[in-house]
Amino acid sequence: MSHVPQLCLVEDDPVMGESLCDRFLLEGFGCECFTGAGPALTAITTGRFDVVIADSRLPDMSGEDLFKLLRERARVVPPFVVITGYGSIPRAVELLKCGAVDYIVKPFDVEQLVHRLRELTATALAEDAAGANGELLGVSPAMTRIEALLRRLAQHREAVVLSGESGVGKEQVAQMLHRFSPGGGERVPFVAVNCGALPESLLEAELFGYERGAFTGAVKMKRGYFELASGGTLLLDEIGEMPPSMQVKVLRAIQEKQVMRIGGERPLPVDFRLVCATNTDLKRLVEVGALREDLYYRINVINLRIPPLRDRPADIPWLAERFLAAYHQAHPDVRRHFTAEAEAAMRAHEWPGNVRELKHCIERACILAPTPAIRPADLFDDAAAGDLPAALGATLSDYLKDCERRYLQQALRRNAWRIGRTAVALGISRKTLWEKMGRHGIEPPKDPSAIHRTEAER
Repeated sequence: MSHVPQLCLVEDDPVMGESLCDRFLLEGFGCECFTGAGPALTAITTGRFDVVIADSRLPDMSGEDLFKLLRERARVVPPFVVITGYGSIPRAVELLKCGAVDYIVKPFDVEQLVHRLRELTATALAEDAAGANGELLGVSPAMTRIEALLRRLAQHREAVVLSGESGVGKEQVAQMLHRFSPGGGERVPFVAVNCGALPESLLEAELFGYERGAFTGAVKMKRGYFELASGGTLLLDEIGEMPPSMQVKVLRAIQEKQVMRIGGERPLPVDFRLVCATNTDLKRLVEVGALREDLYYRINVINLRIPPLRDRPADIPWLAERFLAAYHQAHPDVRRHFTAEAEAAMRAHEWPGNVRELKHCIERACILAPTPAIRPADLFDDAAAGDLPAALGATLSDYLKDCERRYLQQALRRNAWRIGRTAVALGISRKTLWEKMGRHGIEPPKDPSAIHRTEAER
């Protein structure tokens, strides 16, 4: 179902407001009209609007004050358009400097206003579609660099290996590479195969397909994943778990770009972009004989490591808000939000399950939280909640200080207590890091072997 752009109209003249609202509805918009800023403020902060159109002069407050309050209270401020008189243009211009997107001077041409609203809602819809399709991987420097690299790799057809811990989003990275590729998107196939989820007895039939009557139960011809991916992208997830007996057959199919169905009499040409994903060290698998060396060198042309979520903390609140918005879209009955304590707890958590764990925690909180405000206890089970950096009865200031202390300690341990490397990872100067360590009473371990053990564990 296509999304109908939703407008919020704030106009104290009921005749003009009703007339504009009727016109917007005829033009295909959804529209709610308010005669005062107060009710509009409540609706915008709790509802979902693509654009707000507000008169600069309202009975309870000015359009400028409404915009400022929205910036303070709303988690997301929709594009804001001001309707103003000629004499108030300087104030409207000041409002633009504060973040409003446009102003309309009375008397105005309704056709021009409708045209401008179409432009604004088209932008909002494009951003929503991009978010729904995963057109952003994150806002951290690490993920923006990966996204930029994917755009370059998309112009070539070399094999790509995506490595990283379980749950970091390797399949989402593969899908983005597919969409960036020439002719990518829905017009060409994207096929993902989990090599570890298929038993060895079925893997060959699933990858290469079979002819009718090839074996007992083959009542009709079946195309394999290699054929289905032809012209698009094939993702072999957890390639390191592929049985050795299948590796030589896969290598031959990749090299010769053709497959033979089980029971078939002639090879079939296939052409796809190969992406492999793994949460293990493929080179180590080669050393222990679990992965063929020739297959390793054939697939490991470009290797992208996806960092774990704990190493890109800027992505945690960004992803959390996206997961919360996705839940609201599927379940619009209750609008929830994170408390400051919950946001701090999410930043402090190690997230061993990475993005997958974060998503499941938020879904759990949305289902079980007794109030619209999501608290740390709603995100984590009792054991994890008991490990939170401060008691829930503490002041917010003390809570956030404790969160920062624990996060600094975690970062220092991950970087073997190397001040320069830790400062770079945190995006702060060495001087600032030393000052924060002094403020929190953090000192390097006196036993040097403890530092070596920390580095070895990594």
